[in-house]
Parts: sequence; C-alpha cells; structure tokens
Amino acid sequence: MATVRTVVVVTGSGPIEPQAIDAARGSDRIVAVDGGLDHARAAGLVPDMLVGDLDSVSADGLGWATANIAIERHPTDKTATDTELALACAAAMHPQRLLLVAGRGDRIDHTIAALGALGAESLADIADVEGWWGTDQVLVGRPRRPVNIGRPPGTTFSLLALHGPCRGVTITGSRWPLAEAELGPLVGLGVSNEVLQPPCRIELAAGVVTVIIPGAQP
Repeated sequence: MATVRTVVVVTGSGPIEPQAIDAARGSDRIVAVDGGLDHARAAGLVPDMLVGDLDSVSADGLGWATANIAIERHPTDKTATDTELALACAAAMHPQRLLLVAGRGDRIDHTIAALGALGAESLADIADVEGWWGTDQVLVGRPRRPVNIGRPPGTTFSLLALHGPCRGVTITGSRWPLAEAELGPLVGLGVSNEVLQPPCRIELAAGVVTVIIPGAQP
C-alpha cells in the first residue's frame, strides 16, 4: 500500500485564504466536508471524497461530486459533526500529516468544535496534525509529539488547553518560557506569547495542547 503523506480536510462556510491554499498543495488526498467542497474547488483544490449530511453543498458541487468522487453521506440527525466524521475518514487513511483547512465561518460554536476535533484521540497516532482557520495556523501538541515553531522572532502564538488540563508544559525559545507548568482549560496563561529564538519548542507530559499562530504566513 502506498504511503499517504498528507490528507487535507476542507470545511467551513467561507472562502479559503491563500495561506491555507499554499499549505494544502501537494497533498495526497483531499476530503471535503459538505459545503467545503465548493470552497475547495473555488480555490483550485480537487477533492477525492465528500463527507457530510450534504445540507450546504451547492447543487452544482453535488452534481460534480456524484460524477467524479466517492461520497459518504450521513443523516442530518447524528451525534457527530460533519467535520468530525471527515477527520475520522482522514485518520483511517493513516497519513503522516493531517491538515484541516477552513475559511472563517459565522458560527463560533462550529469554530470551537472544529478546532477541538483536531485533538481527538483518533488522531493521536498521526505525527503532524495542524489546521488553517482563515489566516490563523493551528498546531496540536501531545506527549512525545512536541510543537516546533520555526517562525521569526516576534511571532505571536497562544497555547490553549481545549481538552482538559495539560501538565508538564515546557516552552523554550519564547519571550515568556514555561517549565513543567500546568495549563488549565481555557485559561490565559498561554495566551499571547512570542517567539524569541526560533525554533520555539512546546513540550508537554500529559494532555493535548492547541497552539494558535494568528495571521500566520505559510
């Protein structure tokens, strides 16, 4: 079986930013989430699969998908979001890298759920899990899977514990380093730090940490 290096999952209700398009180029597979198919095609990305309840994809997009790619259709009444279902499909391909791409949406609940889904246990074995939400880059760190930020000094980044407490959090190469700290859920301790000496490295002993780089360039 051929190695799957990168799977891109395209979701969200808005157009995809150039930074995200650049990050998605050269992927092995592209999984579109419902109406994300229309945004993927508009950005020049060609999906290999469409997943969701299909309540937001355009008629033209659905017609194209029916003729050209696999469709995994789910009922509207379900216990998982379309994005979660698409990420599960992507994880089943056993990629080395998984990238979630989205234009900015108009629902904060959808945004939080989608970004939180990047920390799902089903993705724990994937070496590199990241996302682009609008122009913001999102990186996910776990024990033995540190995050390295190789961006210039002065780059702003924030750490958030979206999945419960993170223990043993250590940041090196930053303006405000941490050493074996505990990061509580959705607290400000990790917010608005800066790269001091790249690569800035974020490690943790337990938990899942979400790293956000606002307005990042590819």
